[in-house]
Amino acid sequence: MKKLLITCVMSALAISSLFAQNYPDKPIKILTSFSAGSGPDALLRGVGEKMSKSMSQPLMIDNRPGGNGWIAADVVRKSSVDGYTFLQVDNTHVSLQQHLFKKMPFEFNKEFEPAAPFYWTNFFIVVPINSKWNSVADLVVAAKEKKGTLTYGSWGIGSAGHVGAAMLEAEIGAPMSHIPFKELPQVYTAVDNGDVDWAFGTAASAGPLYRAKKVKFLAIAAPKRLAGYTDIPTVTEAQGPKNFELKTWVAIYAMRGTPKSAIDKFNLEMKNALSDPEVQKNMGTFGFEAWLGSPVDVQKEAEAHSKKFADIVKSAKMSIE
Repeated sequence: MKKLLITCVMSALAISSLFAQNYPDKPIKILTSFSAGSGPDALLRGVGEKMSKSMSQPLMIDNRPGGNGWIAADVVRKSSVDGYTFLQVDNTHVSLQQHLFKKMPFEFNKEFEPAAPFYWTNFFIVVPINSKWNSVADLVVAAKEKKGTLTYGSWGIGSAGHVGAAMLEAEIGAPMSHIPFKELPQVYTAVDNGDVDWAFGTAASAGPLYRAKKVKFLAIAAPKRLAGYTDIPTVTEAQGPKNFELKTWVAIYAMRGTPKSAIDKFNLEMKNALSDPEVQKNMGTFGFEAWLGSPVDVQKEAEAHSKKFADIVKSAKMSIE
């Protein structure tokens, strides 16, 4: 019996070693809930091209937008757990939804695990180009004077823009009125038209209108100024709440039970691709910062954001059926 057990263990180790040596030996697919042509999609395709060349296997991107990201996730969770199907998500999918939705189709963190970090991005406070506000301090004063009638737009209940505004409300002690939109571009069109007083936006989402001088940025919710936007102060510098930060991150996840050797290989290949100067330059155009790290780093961030989001959702009484 002992010899049989040793033989089985040795066979399993041999198979695992052979898998690691041969991986990948067929195309890899990444499902994403981001629409084709969006910033996250464009960057993933660029990184995917670098990884394909390095691994000598195609890396295919499959866009499945909609359904709060659950459509793409459901395809992955029904796939083989063999290291050839991955999922691109952001921190709201991983750390927010379980606190926001009263009923989830499945428990994401029980079925998925991090495979590789991808990038970070911070948010600007966006106002109409003709706004009288020139600093966050001006916005704070207006919010307190209007007592709940100051409006901000977001791309839906529980979106990063909504959660970020709830954080700001808590920090300044003044309520504001949330105006949700169905699609991201509608938010900044509304800001441009003066239909809402302000919104959070990234360099990728609001940058084009900023460069066209249709909106202005009061500050960036980050610890430091962003390259390419060094004239825009941080929220702290703009006399807003100290150390106020609103960021989102995107990472690649795999089904739990995926061979560790496959995740390790995938993570290494993505890290190498993200370090490429051409990829770094493309990221800079979107205001994104490459996140070079490990699955453990992603897990730590996911847990920290989950605790933070849980408090915000509870205090702001956010809920979706």
